Amino acid sequence: MEDHVETVLRTVQSGSAPALSRIAASWRRSVDKYGLDPAAHRAPDRMEDSLLHQRRTQAGDFLQIATPKLDQLFGLVGQSGCTVLLTDADGVVLDQRCTDADRNTFRDWGLYQGTNWSEATVGTNGIGTCLAEERNVIIHQGEHFLARNVGMSCMDAPIYGPEGRLAGALDVSSARSDQTEAFNRLIGAMVAQTARQIEIDTFRAAFPEARIIVADQATSDAAVLLAVDQDDIVLGATRAARKVFGLGARGPVTPLPASDLLGQEDGPTGFEKAERAAVVRALARAKGNVSEAARDLGIGRATLYRRLKRLGID
Repeated sequence: MEDHVETVLRTVQSGSAPALSRIAASWRRSVDKYGLDPAAHRAPDRMEDSLLHQRRTQAGDFLQIATPKLDQLFGLVGQSGCTVLLTDADGVVLDQRCTDADRNTFRDWGLYQGTNWSEATVGTNGIGTCLAEERNVIIHQGEHFLARNVGMSCMDAPIYGPEGRLAGALDVSSARSDQTEAFNRLIGAMVAQTARQIEIDTFRAAFPEARIIVADQATSDAAVLLAVDQDDIVLGATRAARKVFGLGARGPVTPLPASDLLGQEDGPTGFEKAERAAVVRALARAKGNVSEAARDLGIGRATLYRRLKRLGID
């Protein structure tokens, strides 16, 4: 433990290349910005039940939507000595999954509902550093800031809300001394996938009447989704979609045609484009029967034929 404290302090004070790493940068924040001591032995404080209840209530749909995903993830990792945690954007644990046999162990570490694992509170750790840097992280044992936490491995991914704001973090932590970095990477991939699904489901729930377009998954590992109304006007975008299409990082999206973002303005435009879409829909409903499609559109059969010719519809 003393060796870890010396390593942290030496790295923080050093101006050499190792201090440029992300872990070292987080150690520096822990000392310089938050005034923390790597030798501190105190576990994170747990807030009162009434305050935790308020936090959980404020989380609303986010917590409810995440619940089955936490269950699924715990079903994959729970028997390997891991706990699954969901936090809010401040690093406060809102929900947890762990076995009864492991419960007391994780409570001793401070890994349970109502504790605050922000970087400002406990320094470099999976939850706090994930939220501080807004990225997937794996903090393995000696990479933690506090010497008391070097027995843990933490795998985390951030989760964004429907308006692009950070909603919280998904964490899997293990206190097993034989936890390997290869196993951490495997769990980290599952954590990232689960966090992404929570974000997708939360986004869909925020726009129940909208059509959801999976805009482009080739350019990002995150959820690139757009919510559009019946007129194909964009109503919302996920965090990744905002980055891909140059929309505002957070807050309501300024309404604009989806075609402006997706580059599909070739061909008919304006009223002609709307007319073509209406004709094609009518033909599809009528399974190609022109007379039935004309009745659906409220026009004569000959009129529809003329429009088909003018619009270039075969």
